[in-house]
Amino acid sequence: MEIKRSGSQPSGKGPADWFTGAVRIDPLFSPPDPARVAGACVTFEPGARTAWHTHPLGQTLVVTAGCGWTQREGGPVEEIRPGDVVWFPPGEKHWHGATATTGMTHIAIQEKLDGKAVDWLEQVSDDQYRLA
Repeated sequence: MEIKRSGSQPSGKGPADWFTGAVRIDPLFSPPDPARVAGACVTFEPGARTAWHTHPLGQTLVVTAGCGWTQREGGPVEEIRPGDVVWFPPGEKHWHGATATTGMTHIAIQEKLDGKAVDWLEQVSDDQYRLA
């Protein structure tokens, strides 16, 4: 058994290659092989968001605070709020983040395939984001 104590792992800043705006990533769990599932608590300040991306085995988001937006490629922008659970199937191109005026926090859970949990793509442009 292993217990990850709250606050025992350092917070990280969302890298500019993968995020727009101020994003804090607090790792929750990432057990060693053969386990494949990992999770993090991600906090987006107003206007912050991910780049477009996919996950080889899908991703689940559990919104815990604030108000956010998410979109899959070709679909409408959807508002997400605390208690909402979002599932992105494997390979579905999507983004998620805060609204323009309200921050948002979610727990992100995804599995690794051959050691990789995400494929990062292009940034969500300001024009695309403003359409939300």
